[in-house]
Amino acid sequence: MKILALLVAVSAACAATTTWAQDGRFALGAQVGTPGAGVQAQFAVNDLLVLRAGYDVLKWDGDDTYHDIAYTGEIDFRSPGAFVDLHPFRNAFFVSGGAYFGERGVDLRASPDQDVTLGGRTFTPAQAGELTGRITLEETAPFVGLGYDDTFAHAGRWGFRLLAGAVFGDAPRVSLKSTGGTLSDYSRFQERVAQEEQEIQREADRYEILPVVQAGLNYRF
Repeated sequence: MKILALLVAVSAACAATTTWAQDGRFALGAQVGTPGAGVQAQFAVNDLLVLRAGYDVLKWDGDDTYHDIAYTGEIDFRSPGAFVDLHPFRNAFFVSGGAYFGERGVDLRASPDQDVTLGGRTFTPAQAGELTGRITLEETAPFVGLGYDDTFAHAGRWGFRLLAGAVFGDAPRVSLKSTGGTLSDYSRFQERVAQEEQEIQREADRYEILPVVQAGLNYRF
């Protein structure tokens, strides 16, 4: 009787797996969130494990102030990513781990129209010239998060995904230089610019962990 009961249980499990697999293991979708807007592909290994790959792009211009100097910032994030989503309860809830890759940075530009302070000294706009720089994020950044994704949790073709987590990495790298000023080519002035660069670096050091919030719509086939 025990052997018969075991055979019945195994048969039922196989039938359930077959039915689930017939619903489709692949899905394509689109998402929007803090990493930008993008597309993704999913493959359900089984009802516990889903492999996911995505590509997000974020381009945005805005103004920001570092050490009392107003910069125009241009965000340019191009972030392919690879993730493993674990559905421990075999439903829409999942735990995700993976990484983002690719070039992600912020270009800075300032053209002072009044006196500015660099490295503790004050300079005129003509002396300072144009300040240009870049804040570069790490190219490979691990990710962990929690979410809801019912794409493979029901028999329908359409699925909804909501994800919240964080990206971890080293502190962004900052570079800054002056061009076109009457003092731009002088080593003493360049030392002042380097001190301004360190001021921006100290602010950027706070962004080793970046939040991720994302929502997406998937089609299963």
